[in-house]
Parts: sequence; structure tokens; C-alpha cells
Amino acid sequence: MDLKESPSEGSLQPSSIQIFANTSTLHGIRHIFVYGPLTIRRVLWAVAFVGSLGLLLVESSERVSYYFSYQHVTKVDEVVAQSLVFPAVTLCNLNGFRFSRLTTNDLYHAGELLALLDVNLQIPDPHLADPTVLEALRQKANFKHYKPKQFSMLEFLHRVGHDLKDMMLYCKFKGQECGHQDFTTVTRSCPGCLGRKAERRVRVEACEQDGQSDALGGEVVLADLSGSFSLKLKACFLCVQLLHNVSAGGGGPQL
Repeated sequence: MDLKESPSEGSLQPSSIQIFANTSTLHGIRHIFVYGPLTIRRVLWAVAFVGSLGLLLVESSERVSYYFSYQHVTKVDEVVAQSLVFPAVTLCNLNGFRFSRLTTNDLYHAGELLALLDVNLQIPDPHLADPTVLEALRQKANFKHYKPKQFSMLEFLHRVGHDLKDMMLYCKFKGQECGHQDFTTVTRSCPGCLGRKAERRVRVEACEQDGQSDALGGEVVLADLSGSFSLKLKACFLCVQLLHNVSAGGGGPQL
């Protein structure tokens, strides 16, 4: 008896892909790889399957690309109030101390802190200093036969710091004049700061601003007495504008 299979009997055995397709739960694949010859039904199922797979890949790639574009939506609700309480305003001078107000006792106690003297109470790098300033500093830093006095840092800050009365040309708030007496010295954060505290009875009305008519705020103009420097500060809730002009003759205090 011949146990060898004939070629016709071996061709009737299903292939591995046909076995996989008929045991898979993937929709439609079992209708494509079926036992038997190629038919129109198998072709239609193959076209539908490939088309669906292509649409899935295209849509998935589009969604992934959209995700990595980091799209976002920002919603802002703006409510314009006709009258608001004026907030606290603080003006700080970068030049915290006036050299002309320094005394010998100040330099003895705070000269190193001000970077005017070294640890030995000597002038560091005198060749780099302005001759006029150097001469004045040498006179004030002459500690020969000098007996130091009691030193108060708080008194030093108030005495040597800039005075708003010497710099303010005029101040206007809500159409009314204001002055240096409306500001108080603030030394908690840094020296040379002048703050105007918020008051419950003071309210801010609409003020005109270039290109923006609904801005709210006030106006302060500062300058030194020599006229070499002036600063116009218009602070608004919706806008802040700084206008300054420095004459060609020299600079002034930095505000």
C-alpha cells in the first residue's frame, strides 16, 4: 500500500494564513482568506478591508499630528468698571543714596557697605574715580583723630535717601492736584522707595490715553531741581507709560 499523498490531496490542505484568518476575530478577514478559488465576493471584501484600514491610518496620523501641535483655546471675559479704588503705588530710585548728604560718620560705619571704602576704610582704586568726586570722598573719609558717633541705619536711610519734594514737578490724580505729602517713605523692601497708599475714599475714574480711552489711572511728573532730568509717569490699570527726557548737559537721578 502506498502511504505517500498524491499532489492533488496535498493542495487541498489550508495554508497557515487561511487557518489564521478563520480563527481570528478581526472583522472581515475571514471572508478574504477562505477555502476555495478566488471569487468576486472575496475581492469585494478585500477592497473594503484595505480601504477601511487605510482610512483608519490616515485619521489616526491626522489626530496624532493635531495632538502634537498643542492646540489650545483661551477664553477671556473682560469687565470694564467705571470706578475703581486706586491701588498702592511705589516709586523706587535706583540711586538709593545721595553722595552730597554723606558724612564722615556715615562713611565710617557704612562706607564698605556703599562700596566707597574697603575693609581698611581706604578708597579702593582711586585712579578710576572722577577727580572731583575723589577729592570730596577723601575729605569725608579722613578719619585721622576722628571719634565715631552712634549710627542708626533707619535715620541714615531717611536722611541720605532721595526726597520726593525735591524731584516732583506736579502730581495730578482724577483731575485734582496732589503733592509729595501724599507719599510716604517705604524702607522695608529697599531704600529710596516712596509709596502712595490706597485710600477707600479715593476712586479712579476713566482717564484718556493715546489709542485707549477706557484706561484708568493717574499722572505724576518727577524731576530734579537742576532741570536736567524729568520723568513723566502715567500709571493706568490697562496701560503703563513711561516718558522721560534727559538733557544733553547731563543725567539725573535714576527712578
